[in-house]
Amino acid sequence: MLTTIDLRGRALDVADALPRAEQDITATLEKVTPILAQVRTGGVEALLDLSQKFDGVRPEALRVPPKILARALTDLDPSVRQALDALILRAREVHSAQLPAASQVSPGPDSRVTNRWVPVQRVGLYVPGGQAVYPSSVVMNVVPAQVAGVAELAIASPPQRDFGGWPHPTILAAAHLLGVEEVYAVGGAQAVGMFAFGAGGNDGNVDVAPVSLITGPGNVFVAAAKRAVQGTVGIDSEAGPTEIMVLADNTASAHLIAADLVSQAEHDELAAAVLVTDSPELAERVVTQVREQADAAKHADRIRKSLAGRQSAVLIVDSMDVAVDVANAYGAEHLEIMSSDDDALADRIHNAGAVFLGAYTPVSLGDYCAGSNHVLPTGGASRYSSGLNVTSFMRSQQVIRYGRQGLAQVAEHVMALAEAEHLPAHGQAVRARYS
Repeated sequence: MLTTIDLRGRALDVADALPRAEQDITATLEKVTPILAQVRTGGVEALLDLSQKFDGVRPEALRVPPKILARALTDLDPSVRQALDALILRAREVHSAQLPAASQVSPGPDSRVTNRWVPVQRVGLYVPGGQAVYPSSVVMNVVPAQVAGVAELAIASPPQRDFGGWPHPTILAAAHLLGVEEVYAVGGAQAVGMFAFGAGGNDGNVDVAPVSLITGPGNVFVAAAKRAVQGTVGIDSEAGPTEIMVLADNTASAHLIAADLVSQAEHDELAAAVLVTDSPELAERVVTQVREQADAAKHADRIRKSLAGRQSAVLIVDSMDVAVDVANAYGAEHLEIMSSDDDALADRIHNAGAVFLGAYTPVSLGDYCAGSNHVLPTGGASRYSSGLNVTSFMRSQQVIRYGRQGLAQVAEHVMALAEAEHLPAHGQAVRARYS
């Protein structure tokens, strides 16, 4: 099931040793472009038609009525309600600590530059609804946006035939619990188009206002659509298949490592599950445990395909120092470390979406109730980007005020640079204030 690759004594080439799942967003753009064009010109009717085509159901309306949202929360399983309450509380506490502080600097007399953070005004949050139900993604998107101070939040999630054409009730309940009342029964690339362009009805009125930023994970069609509309709106990332990499030495539990690999493989046939270890004995035990646990799992077929895919493997390396090099080269979405000195290894990790330390910190804890965010960079994007956080929903803005004395102190410098750049009117704009 899991392929074992022995890299001991070999030159390290992570790209060759551990290919990722193939997801060709560029090719998918060709399929997504006409969908986006249809949404842009056809508005509400186009969105309803596309729901019928792709989801097999035509909702009564795009926007979920307030009574449907309220009923979803009333009917929610009490244990799920309690779990969501706990998740929201912890997520709000962790994300509140991310709020950046404003600063003010006086570069000289009679001069002031303020660095401040301002929230995006309107955000579209996408919540997928394919092989699983993701109320946790509602929380992970909404909470940092609310902490950032976003004024308008809208959620889109695919309509479900089993629920009268509305999104899954658990998703609706989570939205209502968080106070988000603008929820749309729209999925896939067409939801991204709706957020980017807005949507109007046959009466000429605007039913859905366009947003400034779109966040939230989705399949390859959602990722391709986000790429296509980037520039018209901002996006958080192009999410790919989920990934887990575990760094472990001979002190780690094979049973726990296997459980964590299987848990991520449960997401998707393209999910990557990787163990990197300097212990051949641990590697052998993990492979055995993975086989046993996968066979007993509810989604055994999906898990087996993920673990047998080219994106999943057990890598045996010469040392844990090499394991760290592998982790930094790979830049996993989720990186677990189970070793005799987790903190020392973690201090050397530069590239990872989130790092989980020790035997009692599984990735599934981060998915739900750690308080951290589970919307994380995939496909090696952790080398240059961060997971979703409060600043994802904010912009840094500078406010400058100089008085007469302050400008006079640098006026000659401005005019000299203006002349050097062959932009004399720039210098004249300063000279005019003293003539």
